[in-house]
Amino acid sequence: MEFTSELSLVHANYLPLHHPTTPPAFSYISGKQTHVMEISQLYIYPIKSLRGVAVPEAVLTSTGFEYDRRFMLLKINQSDDGTETLQNMHVPHFPEMCLFLTDIVFPTAGKNNGKIIVTYRPPGVKDNDNSQTKTLEVPLEPDVQGLEELTITMHQSPTKGYHMGSKYNDWFGQCFGYKVVLVYLGPHWRRVLGSFPPGKSQAHREQVTPLVSKRSATVLALLSLFLNIGVPLGQRDINSFILLVLATTTTVAVFVAAGANRYGSRGGKRKEERITFADTAPYLMISETSVDNVSTRLAGDHTMDLTKARPNIVISGAKTAFEEDFWAELMVGESIRLLLTANCVRCQSLNVDYMTGKMGIGDNSNIFKKLMKDRRVDKGARFSPVFGRYVFLDRDCENSSIRVGEEVTVSRRVEERTTYGEHDLRFATCGC
Repeated sequence: MEFTSELSLVHANYLPLHHPTTPPAFSYISGKQTHVMEISQLYIYPIKSLRGVAVPEAVLTSTGFEYDRRFMLLKINQSDDGTETLQNMHVPHFPEMCLFLTDIVFPTAGKNNGKIIVTYRPPGVKDNDNSQTKTLEVPLEPDVQGLEELTITMHQSPTKGYHMGSKYNDWFGQCFGYKVVLVYLGPHWRRVLGSFPPGKSQAHREQVTPLVSKRSATVLALLSLFLNIGVPLGQRDINSFILLVLATTTTVAVFVAAGANRYGSRGGKRKEERITFADTAPYLMISETSVDNVSTRLAGDHTMDLTKARPNIVISGAKTAFEEDFWAELMVGESIRLLLTANCVRCQSLNVDYMTGKMGIGDNSNIFKKLMKDRRVDKGARFSPVFGRYVFLDRDCENSSIRVGEEVTVSRRVEERTTYGEHDLRFATCGC
């Protein structure tokens, strides 16, 4: 059976807005803060949009934490004529996905014996009641030989994946009450689109002084044009020929250098950015200080459950709430450098109820609404609140490990928030 993935939708409430054609000027502020921040929590989501796994440490890669979002679920939709298509499953559209918990058994050295343990807890069943739960074990790194390959398109960034088969599809289907397919990414990857990558982010473009001024480049170009067109070939002597070669070569070099400078980024030249089944960027970071701020908006002793923000990295110790809006670069320990490129604009997934598998009811459950009052701070996404920042890894830190308790330093800030208007809204989405 051949499947065609249904393109997932971006938030329906995005409207076209007018944005300045000139991006804001960024002023970089360096220097360590006096107060201490640290990594307080780390999360891996082995299967996209299911509940994550809290881990004490994780391996950093350019595509995200090792084992993060390597699997995803697709719903099988059947049309009247019997044609089947696959729909990408994301928790804001399928809140029942929050009823599935995951755990990871990491492989022992030299062996491929790692596994994901998925636990389904039906609606209304309390966390300490295991009598009604179901479990499934999924190999962490499946053998893909003989598995059917599918095409999956997420936010206009296509990739390939492997159909895991009926054993897994049937188990999930019985829990959901409709047919689904479990897909494994394998060695494949997706391109990061828009202007989210550091090499295209306004906050990370290297501001390089040009080799020559625009005026000098124009003069060189005109001189080259004159020597090529204005002087007949038969009348050129050796001096004019040498001058022609020098002018042409210099002009080409200047324009090549100008293009390299425009698309260069701090930390040197970067390869094309890649991600797994994460929506937009390899990592999502939030601050506990900002979580505490949201909790003060809730009645009684209710607090915000930060796991509903689906972060990979949680930082404690920030001096003020939402100061992370202005962070451009973080140092973890002495050597790990994280590049923050864009705000995370939020959707209704913040409101999921882990007990019911539906959107929460009541004022305290509507975190999205609480944030809408004062967190629509991104000029490029005025109808969505901001909570958290998208993060990329400095390429020199590939395969480094990050641990809970490590000190975090803000090594660079920006004076103005990054703007979603710099990015193509077709690729705009939260970190579900």
